Amino acid sequence: MVSKKQFTEVELDRIIEMAWEDRTPFEAILYQFKLPEKEIIKLMRGNLKESSFKRWRKRVNSGVSQKHLKKRNPDISRFKCSRQKAISGNKISKRSY
Repeated sequence: MVSKKQFTEVELDRIIEMAWEDRTPFEAILYQFKLPEKEIIKLMRGNLKESSFKRWRKRVNSGVSQKHLKKRNPDISRFKCSRQKAISGNKISKRSY
């Protein structure tokens, strides 16, 4: 892994999933995993195929993505879908294992 922090396979899978989701901002990943945007980019580069990483970066930097809170519509005031479990600060909140 590229990042200095070590994550379990489950945590790594969840970080990649959150990074791939358009509506999950980088701040939500920072809150749950203490991983800033630059480290997320390194992690994605090291764990995705090159073509997948390029597609992800292009999407994040496009107008479609809501990854940056500053670019987000001000009507959206949450990190998650209203039907998703509440983010309680635990590392893995979406899945149950």
